[in-house]
Amino acid sequence: MFTVSLIAAPARANLESALVDGLARGWDGSGLRWLNPGIAAEFDVAAQPADLDRVWADLQRVGIDLAIQPAQGRRKMLLLADMDSTMIQQECIDELADMAGVGARVADITARAMNGELNFNDALIERVGLLAGLDESVIAEVLKTRITLAPGGLELVATMRANGAYAALVSGGFTSFTGPVAAMLGFDENRANILLARDGKLTGDVGRPILGREAKIEALQDITATRGITVDQAIAVGDGANDLGMLQLAGAGVALHAKPAVAAQAGIRINHGDLTALLYLQGYRAADFAA
Repeated sequence: MFTVSLIAAPARANLESALVDGLARGWDGSGLRWLNPGIAAEFDVAAQPADLDRVWADLQRVGIDLAIQPAQGRRKMLLLADMDSTMIQQECIDELADMAGVGARVADITARAMNGELNFNDALIERVGLLAGLDESVIAEVLKTRITLAPGGLELVATMRANGAYAALVSGGFTSFTGPVAAMLGFDENRANILLARDGKLTGDVGRPILGREAKIEALQDITATRGITVDQAIAVGDGANDLGMLQLAGAGVALHAKPAVAAQAGIRINHGDLTALLYLQGYRAADFAA
């Protein structure tokens, strides 16, 4: 048995009953459930529909996300989340680079690295090198004036933790950002790279080893082993090429507003919904969300 999830952007709330009912009938679905009127619904099917890809593409054109998962085991006990452009709406290194006067150059490297066109570790070293000499105090300024939480993140973390799950923020960014962001969102732990500084100035280097794609996979394996659960009991979310490993290994891997090359290789794609989509994918109703 599989569960089909239909999710709209909360701001649009354009998921119509006629669409959901028609799709459920066409796929011989049963047990239709509305998780949030106008935003999220689900139903069960006996097998993966043959026309799934065509229907997914049609729904994308009207701003509706579609996912299908095994019905059993959808409620997860671990949330593993990327930070930049996932739990927050910015790329922290791009914001620092803008303050350092090299914003355009660093943003281009970031975009190419996140789309898988460049080796992540090499691209990180190159970008950090361009920050040499920047006042360390700029980090606090960027956090205060430029960083905004992604919609739905507070509800996602709070709801999963209220239901016994563990939440880990695992980023290819920097601990100077993941620490405050993890605290704001209520994560249990955070892992990231360390920006090196001396005498109040960034040195232009980052601590080794670099937390990249392989380190995110290791984090998933380490945390599940420590907590006595399996990787199938984890849901992972990210948007960049360095997230693909953990997205493909976790029981549910969600590419959220992801780069095209990443979305094409992910099991679940959310292009319109916000972070609450990860709760709907697990069968939570809006009434179940923790404050």
